[in-house]
Amino acid sequence: MKYAAIDIGSNAVRLLIADIIDNDGTISFKKNTLVRVPLRLGDDAFLEKKISEKKATDLYKTMLAFKNLMDVYKVEDYMACATSAMREAVNGEELTTKVKEEIGLDLEVIGGQKEASIIYASHIEQTLDRKKNYLYIDVGGGSTELSVFSHGQMEASKSFNLGTIRILDNQDREEEWQDMQTWIKENCKDTRDLIGIGTGGNINKLFKLSDEKEGAPLSFTKLKNLENYLSSYSLKDRINVLGLNQDRADVIIPACDIFLKVMKWGNIKNIYVPRVGMVDGIIQLLIEKNFK
Repeated sequence: MKYAAIDIGSNAVRLLIADIIDNDGTISFKKNTLVRVPLRLGDDAFLEKKISEKKATDLYKTMLAFKNLMDVYKVEDYMACATSAMREAVNGEELTTKVKEEIGLDLEVIGGQKEASIIYASHIEQTLDRKKNYLYIDVGGGSTELSVFSHGQMEASKSFNLGTIRILDNQDREEEWQDMQTWIKENCKDTRDLIGIGTGGNINKLFKLSDEKEGAPLSFTKLKNLENYLSSYSLKDRINVLGLNQDRADVIIPACDIFLKVMKWGNIKNIYVPRVGMVDGIIQLLIEKNFK
């Protein structure tokens, strides 16, 4: 049995096809195929408030390819979610209707809080030490989702319109930064020795660049040194010398900035980087729906 998850983000669009495993009633999944296409819908949505005809065509072609892959893999259930860029584009709903009518894929444009709840559906809290306090930080192209965990329970959660593409396009507002700082101060003031948990493609790449052992945390100091190291190279050299993908080389520095600010405001010394994200949460929701 196979399920599929589609994440239409501001920077990239992803398809995860997962094998569903039933081990004596305990249901889990194994990643089978992951496809990532860097469409950069956020460039249109945050600057023009509309997805251009060219990017709309690219999105349509990508969804058709994903649908064909799902058919070939004989996927039994799927869920497709569009986040920040499609939320802000005035023609977002129009595009989802076209994809439904012409391709047969149901796309849902979701709000920031639902985006956060899907990410946390990956049940990261089950891997946490219940005696410790955590701030979950998911940085995307258009938004950043924060959640506070204490004693294994989520105490507070909020989505902010601060993301890597938004920063690159100079569409991040000072008021939003201030709101995030205030929220962190208010919701983390009673949590001692707060530990960070970071998700998203950029923090995963940063962790690889750090050469830390799998499962070890990334310290604030090491992350700051990484930012300085990457910033010392031009965009061209980050691609040609450091070997970063073109669609990663520019967003990785604003991602560093977001993570470092959140860690500073939350007085977080270390951040763990589990390999989970939106698509993992979607697969988990599909499991919960089908195996009640």
